[in-house]
Amino acid sequence: MEILSLINPSQWAIVILASLIVGLGKAGLKGVDMLSVTLMAFIFGSKSSTGVVLPLLCLADIAAVIYYNRHANWNHFWKLIPWMAIGVVVGVFVGKDLNELIFRKIMAVIILLTIFIVLVMEYRKSEAVPDNKLFSISTGLSAGFTTMIGNLAGAFSNLYFLAMRVGKNSFIGTAAWIFLFINFFKLPFQIFYWKNITLNTLKIDIILIPTLALGFWLGIAIVNRIKDDQYRKLVILLTLGGSLFMLLRS
Repeated sequence: MEILSLINPSQWAIVILASLIVGLGKAGLKGVDMLSVTLMAFIFGSKSSTGVVLPLLCLADIAAVIYYNRHANWNHFWKLIPWMAIGVVVGVFVGKDLNELIFRKIMAVIILLTIFIVLVMEYRKSEAVPDNKLFSISTGLSAGFTTMIGNLAGAFSNLYFLAMRVGKNSFIGTAAWIFLFINFFKLPFQIFYWKNITLNTLKIDIILIPTLALGFWLGIAIVNRIKDDQYRKLVILLTLGGSLFMLLRS
């Protein structure tokens, strides 16, 4: 059945808002991406929505890399990418036939864990940067797994970069390259194995490109006005806010 005919005007408004938020997040407003995931899941279902969102993420990743590529920290990139790729592969097989209710419960647990870790990090206010290899391995595996089953890796990558205390542009630039690689890595699994990226879902994505671009442009304008010391606090607030919003919808 034609998926476009199943979406009413009020649902379109939510989907358009979600695409705008995707653009904002990829432009550097880290944490708001959880809102877009929640809104898309509300309309299309938790698992099916990943097929609608992924092509939008790929387009926005390309724009982010073009804009922020000179700021990438390749040391952090190589620390995370291998483990994220492994996490994606695990998520492919775990999530393939996962019941929708169980899927939402897993997402809720992930969100609660995210909230807990963020609050602990801020309560301790440690200036020490974690250099334990286990930290990057566990973060990478968690990010890879969660990005495959629900496009939720942003929360874990945010935690990693917050813990590493990288500057604003390095944070955004490194994340841009990481997700460009990982999201394109996920595409074949979504198309050929999960089969939730179809011509119908791509028609929706094409319609949403203008608002995606608008969100990215607005995000760049906002991020450019934020100072480095304020950026960390903003990411924490957005990650917490997005996590709580998603938890309430789960």
